[in-house]
Amino acid sequence: MKISKVFIPDDSSSLSVGSEETFLAFNDQLESESIDIIRTGSRGLFWLEPLIEFETEIGRVGFKNVSNNEVGKILTEFEQHPNYIGLIDEIEFLKKQERVTFANCGKYNPLSVDDYIKNGGLTGLKKALTLNQEQLTEVITKSGLRGRGGAGFPTGIKFKTVLNAVAEKKYIVCNADEGDSGTYADRMLMEGDPFLLIEGMVIAGITVGALKGYIYLRSEYPEAFTKLKNSIDIAKSKNIIGSNLLGSNKSFDIEVRLGAGAYICGEETALLESLEGKRGQIRSKPPLPAYEGLFGFPTAVNNVITLATLPIIISKGFNFYSSLGSRNSRGTLTIQLTGNIKNGGLIEVPFGIKLREVLYNYGMGTLSGRPIKAVQVGGPLGAYWSEKLFDTPLDYETFQENGGMIGHGGIVVFDDNIDLRFQAKFAMEFCSIESCGKCTPCRIGSVRGKEILEKIIFGDNVEKNIKLLLDLCDIMENGSLCAFGGLIPIPVKSAIENFKEDFIN
Repeated sequence: MKISKVFIPDDSSSLSVGSEETFLAFNDQLESESIDIIRTGSRGLFWLEPLIEFETEIGRVGFKNVSNNEVGKILTEFEQHPNYIGLIDEIEFLKKQERVTFANCGKYNPLSVDDYIKNGGLTGLKKALTLNQEQLTEVITKSGLRGRGGAGFPTGIKFKTVLNAVAEKKYIVCNADEGDSGTYADRMLMEGDPFLLIEGMVIAGITVGALKGYIYLRSEYPEAFTKLKNSIDIAKSKNIIGSNLLGSNKSFDIEVRLGAGAYICGEETALLESLEGKRGQIRSKPPLPAYEGLFGFPTAVNNVITLATLPIIISKGFNFYSSLGSRNSRGTLTIQLTGNIKNGGLIEVPFGIKLREVLYNYGMGTLSGRPIKAVQVGGPLGAYWSEKLFDTPLDYETFQENGGMIGHGGIVVFDDNIDLRFQAKFAMEFCSIESCGKCTPCRIGSVRGKEILEKIIFGDNVEKNIKLLLDLCDIMENGSLCAFGGLIPIPVKSAIENFKEDFIN
């Protein structure tokens, strides 16, 4: 089998398991041959990393878990090597998905504009430049796109609000402060397809009349920071951003800012405070950021996935996107499967897939081989669900009706060794550490909650303390100034409700 190209990922996930050493080994072995080695992002099949791909006459074939000391054997044995997994497109985990936003992530050099354009890049932006702002907001609204950061607010309505706001300046802010446990979709896209985010931000800027955009990036993402900085410089050199972009009379610039390392800065108003150089504390609403946001000007704050989906919606039309999904949750959901799971990775499918299918048809059960006891969906503020809820469809409405939340799409799996009392305690402890301290229910309530849970764990007046804990949760839920303190009771209450046996022996 003839090899023409070798694709080796250099994103955070693959680098953490030795892809750089594997690259150096391939570089040494192929030094005298005219075979290109291309560094890519990840396809999100994390249990196979480092996943090395070869361009051959039959298509792109792959090898799983390639360490540097296996490179020589792979090049000589090829399909006879035990790590050979055949055609990449035939891998069941990928084949069953319907990738829209992540269709090209991991396929090519993320810093190659030529590869980006060859794979459909800039089609959406070029089309957007032919439409007026009202037409753009209409397309985005009719697509049904909602914020993928967790709140699920309709993107078209937010854009229309910013567009109609009267002000001398307007801003686009990309919330890339991906802090939820078990989430990595933003990082994966920024490291594997950064021009898609850039194109989406430019479209957003044109739509609302903003001339400047900021990416507020999680400080723990050095690889994403480097790739974003480089891709922005390349985009400027190609006139994709800046003045008179793509030869039009439109202008838009983008800047990356590193976050403050606080979970609360994922909340849009705390993010804006931090972006302005202040302490990351939440602002009272109203006014909404759409009216008074960054530096007091109308601002559209959106998640990475939300913005990166805009080019596809504009290029393919709102019917394409709105035809996917379930109920009022249109389009695709980016699921990040982590925890005690055999096949952990990124899944993009239309809303409405059942949780059980994700856990067993994609994740293939636990890595330990033990039964799944609990699943937390939606980050540290999400509910803990037992097996009786595994047939729930993944969409915003159905999850909310069952006391849960989809959030940013992170799913963390636990086997039957987990004790949900400790997970409930973790939620309160996490809140006490990450609270911005502005309101009493969150700042003090989380500390008292942790103390009550410690008493429950030690068996001290369990039933009385559970009642006290639920009363405290009610105060936090209804009295906190923002969603952080208001949602912390969800994991605590769901743990008590769905796993009573762990709390009352």
